[in-house]
Amino acid sequence: MPIYHQLGTIPHKRHTIFRKGKNGYHYEELFGTEGFHGMSSLLYHLHRPTQVKAIGKSLDLTPKIAVEKNIRAMLLKGFDVPPTDDFLQSRKVLLANSDLYLGLAAPRASMKDYFYKNADADEMLFIHKGKGILHTFLGQLTFGEGDYLIIPRGMIYQIEFKGKDNRLLFVESFSPIYTPKRYRNGFGQLLEHSPFCERDIRRPEKLETIDKKGDFTIKIKKQGILHDVVYAYHPFDVAGWDGYNYPYAFSIHDFEPITGRVHQPPPVHQTFEANNFVVCSFCPRLYDYHPDSVPAPYNHSNIDSDEILYYVDGDFMSRNDIKQGYITLHPKGIPHGPAPGAMERSIGKKETQELAVMVDTFRPLMVTEEAIKIDDGKYYKSWVE
Repeated sequence: MPIYHQLGTIPHKRHTIFRKGKNGYHYEELFGTEGFHGMSSLLYHLHRPTQVKAIGKSLDLTPKIAVEKNIRAMLLKGFDVPPTDDFLQSRKVLLANSDLYLGLAAPRASMKDYFYKNADADEMLFIHKGKGILHTFLGQLTFGEGDYLIIPRGMIYQIEFKGKDNRLLFVESFSPIYTPKRYRNGFGQLLEHSPFCERDIRRPEKLETIDKKGDFTIKIKKQGILHDVVYAYHPFDVAGWDGYNYPYAFSIHDFEPITGRVHQPPPVHQTFEANNFVVCSFCPRLYDYHPDSVPAPYNHSNIDSDEILYYVDGDFMSRNDIKQGYITLHPKGIPHGPAPGAMERSIGKKETQELAVMVDTFRPLMVTEEAIKIDDGKYYKSWVE
């Protein structure tokens, strides 16, 4: 998100001496993306951020694919993913392609014994249930139900949960996650017709500067392998930083839906974009106000994209028998539309209280073994009357 931000103490000029006491120095680090071309921040550490003491065990996290070339619409019962204490072990990749991994997690405990860095992907964590604090070397972000957390690749973080009942939808994106380009001007500012603005973006605060020597394990995911890397100093030793590359939070409840006289297509709900996929937020809103409008979505052909819907809350008007935490997958190649009776039920309705997250991908998704475990097996037949 291109908004300048600063925390802590920084020198007047970049790449100049920044003393620490009388005889010491701070150590500058450029935390950037896309080489030296993308968004970046300049960090000032108390100690050199390069002091690796040991590299321990490695674990292959490559998703196990069950269906590589899929044509079947699927319904995944997300709350059937069993809770697990450890945050990383709780993450189950359900759908995958060369642009992203999408999955669910139900962690019961906070991250205490290690830190995590995803060197492969930007992460989007959608908090369906639970609340807590995202701790990073760039500061803290308090989060709660309905929040999107956007965490740039390479960010070192820990998550502190306030309770045991936590449910997360996550997307790992192998390209940077941005706000939609059509809602930004040439300077990066969100425009007047955007469904949210900079006031809705929550940036890091309460910078934690920890000066501590020891053995600090950072679990680093690189090329699908999770490596245990031990550093000599606490990774949260940043005394100050400034720039554009940092984690941020945005609540789905702050998304302002765009409506019209007749049914609006899914792009009006777009919230984020990356290479070859978009993320949309379906929120409570007034229905269309043409006297003959049909509020339910029209049938449409999935020629160019796979569509994933994650159901958060409310009565989703286009489906039958949908519960919280369900995921529907409508693959490219065949049309889909409202469930039988949904179109007729929608006529005359004035509003909806539905809440859902949609991810549309422009490359087909592969189905993992974890997804097969929670598939209802019959959803693709649900349009037969």
